[in-house]
Amino acid sequence: MAASIKQFFKDFDALFFPNICQACGGSLVQHENSFCTICLHQLPYTNYHLIPDNKLAKQFWGRIKIQSAAAFLYFNKAGKVQNIMHQLKYNNQPKVGVELGKLYGKELVKEIHYTQIDGIIPVPLHPKKFKKRGYNQSEQFANGLSETLKIPVFSDILIRDLEKESQTGKSRSLRFDNMEAVFKVQSNHPKLNNVLLVDDTITTGATLETCAAVLQNSGIENINILGLAFTE
Repeated sequence: MAASIKQFFKDFDALFFPNICQACGGSLVQHENSFCTICLHQLPYTNYHLIPDNKLAKQFWGRIKIQSAAAFLYFNKAGKVQNIMHQLKYNNQPKVGVELGKLYGKELVKEIHYTQIDGIIPVPLHPKKFKKRGYNQSEQFANGLSETLKIPVFSDILIRDLEKESQTGKSRSLRFDNMEAVFKVQSNHPKLNNVLLVDDTITTGATLETCAAVLQNSGIENINILGLAFTE
């Protein structure tokens, strides 16, 4: 009887407060979490973790030395991935980042390269943005990766202590110098040699390039870059 009552209230909640797919907006059925089965099959996966010289990795060639670069999904405007990123960043859905991190981690753990990582470092938000949003979406993605890869997340190594100035009209070198002033590494951080630098959406890679350089200057030699979504 107790089980029947519990199921009744569960069904009642589902009727008025349905769990919806964060990609398409459809209702989820039992055992689906954040995404419906159809969307999970239809999302634009890059499979870049299987292609060392993928298009994202090539963006960093000649700019900075990294071990690898990959992203989970392709970002397309007006598509399902844009819906997902909107939910994650602007609709108070941090669990979306965690769930996608867990899903990607299940793929990465099959590759020995990703099992040799010492730690996961998310690109930080400025404190003002963190206060407004309540969480760092890149850190949520990192937490999901950590859960399946069994690699710790270090959210306090890389910090962002200034509002990024407008980059409009600046040369690439000036933009890089400006970004270097934004990111700092905490002193006395744990000794790490091989890390996964994680961001939510990668477009030009300028932010990640700067973060990687700052980390390398602090003594962390081997940087692997990972994004939730990549804009071609």
